[in-house]
Amino acid sequence: MINIIQVREYARLTTDTSATSSLDLGIISSDTFSWLASLSEQPGSGRFITFEKPDCLKLHSYVGYLQSPTGEGIEVLPKTSIFTKQDTKKSRAILCKMLYSALHLPYKEAHSATLNRMDLPIHEWIFNQFLNHLNKLVASGLRFDYLRIEEESRYIRGQLNMAVQLRQPAGRDHLFHISHDIYQPNRLENRLIKSALDYIQANCRSHVNWRLANELSHILEPITPLARPLSLMPKWGTNKTLQNYQVIKPWCALILEKMNPNFQKGKHQGISLLFPMERIFEEHVAACLNKRIAPPLQLKTQAASRYLIEAKDDISDSHKNRFMLKPDLLINHLGKPRYVMDTKWKIINSSNSQNNFDISQSDIYQMFAYGHKYLAGKGDLVLILSQCDP
Repeated sequence: MINIIQVREYARLTTDTSATSSLDLGIISSDTFSWLASLSEQPGSGRFITFEKPDCLKLHSYVGYLQSPTGEGIEVLPKTSIFTKQDTKKSRAILCKMLYSALHLPYKEAHSATLNRMDLPIHEWIFNQFLNHLNKLVASGLRFDYLRIEEESRYIRGQLNMAVQLRQPAGRDHLFHISHDIYQPNRLENRLIKSALDYIQANCRSHVNWRLANELSHILEPITPLARPLSLMPKWGTNKTLQNYQVIKPWCALILEKMNPNFQKGKHQGISLLFPMERIFEEHVAACLNKRIAPPLQLKTQAASRYLIEAKDDISDSHKNRFMLKPDLLINHLGKPRYVMDTKWKIINSSNSQNNFDISQSDIYQMFAYGHKYLAGKGDLVLILSQCDP
């Protein structure tokens, strides 16, 4: 049985067994500690963790699931409360709902019944989503494709390769060199799905997930998994015949691209499924706004058309823009900026008025620059925060 340690954003992880564990302090083994240290140093992993002491690590604003090669798991939940006790199931449900937005899934899916029973760790929940979608896909029918086969056969089928047949040696003239098409399930999309399914079957610990994965594995047994699926994921087809494949695609990509940092190496070296909370919150807010605004209003994410400084080059006598300003969200009215919005995954303290409710002064300066450059002083600036506590 895997030992799963439950913490939240900005928690500390220590090997000190005398410490008292909580959502803000997790006690891990020395092997897991070493694995986390090596994982944080890998290129492209992001600064999700920092050293505080020789026996203590601090997590940053990343959420998700980590599992070391020894089997010890760490579930990192969003920080949704400061002064009151945090409900872990509610926090997990909030994260899953935001993931739907980040994966650009349909609105009705984000409000499905699965969000009401968040008794599974986040990685098992993702496994469960993939398996349920695959089960529906199998029920509706997998898409097959034609594959050209060249072989030596006793019977003529398809086309006879005359050039090769004429060179057939004596004693083998009863065999025919033919090429023909077979209708089979080994198309790219099915092979990517089978690769993800094999990974789930090897790594899931929920008996419900394992049972469903095992059943589906028998059904998909004729399909060959890919040894290096990551490079082929962008080649997933988008034609009309694959319309019912579009729902499972983001879950398949999530498992193949995010869950195993060493998938390309062909061996299991732990699970690393981490999401930057700031980015997920931003995409969730953008998805919510998109459902509520209508023409002539238009939402634009990550606008990048204004700069803080326009510097003059004395040599070429030309102007060069410096310090690009990129607000998270920009709402245009009839093509002109009307609202500039910035999202911050941050809990503010409504009772701390002396310290500006814990709102960062640099954030306000940043908003002022957005308003000056994008709105020319005319319009609305909105700073969207995740929560107010208490």
